[in-house]
Amino acid sequence: MPNDTAYVPPKVWTWDQASGGRFASINRPIAGSTHDKELPIGEHPIQLYSLGTPNGVKVTIMLEELLALGHAGAEYDAWLINIGEGDQFSSGFVEVNPNSKIPALMDRSGPEPLRIFESASMLVHLAEKFGAFLPTSGTARTEVMNWLFWQMGSAPYLGGGFGHFYAYAPEKWEYPINRFAMEVKRQLDVLDRELAGKKFIAGDDYSIADIAIYPWYGRLVEGGAYDSGEFLAVHEYENVIRWAKDIAARPAVIRGKRVNKPSGDDAVKERHSAADLD
Repeated sequence: MPNDTAYVPPKVWTWDQASGGRFASINRPIAGSTHDKELPIGEHPIQLYSLGTPNGVKVTIMLEELLALGHAGAEYDAWLINIGEGDQFSSGFVEVNPNSKIPALMDRSGPEPLRIFESASMLVHLAEKFGAFLPTSGTARTEVMNWLFWQMGSAPYLGGGFGHFYAYAPEKWEYPINRFAMEVKRQLDVLDRELAGKKFIAGDDYSIADIAIYPWYGRLVEGGAYDSGEFLAVHEYENVIRWAKDIAARPAVIRGKRVNKPSGDDAVKERHSAADLD
């Protein structure tokens, strides 16, 4: 029998009603700023405008790892961007990231300020700037880049796909949850098979690929993403769990996960010096 409640798409989509779900108030089909507001600027050359989501945590982990290696030039100010309040649509933020997504970064260490948006671009920029966590040439560099871009292409299925329909959509619909759960489990299996013979995802050395993947998939197997650990049977991915535990124990990772965290006993909403985390 035909489903009388099935959605029939119009010939031309129009924005005439709220999309529903947790982030409905900030979803819109147009770009650009909604209000005038300049971004604050601290004392350090590196200015990060972010939130403690997986994409934001990538960058704070990277900066804390660089500081742990003794790179004083990686000192940074981290300013909280409240996406629920629409901070990402301010004129100042849009000047740094026209895509209005966190994180956004300004590097003022050179002769002219350099804006950087997209978390992978930030990781590559910082790795090359300080000569750390990214091989300079050859197959080792290519392997790190392979996995960095794997994460960038895969995580939208985890966050915008599975996470949205499993945790944030106004109703539970079987088809999209099943579709994206299948894909996320396939991705976890990719990682699990790859990590069976490796300490880190690109080989023996910790790299920006691990830094990029951990906040998404490490958090998932740790049970902290969308309260979905049991549903996805994450205990099956033993190699990913081992890898995630090793990374989670790194002091710089522990510190980086606290920066721009909006709530919790260990939250550091803004970070302007190492003392903020001590």
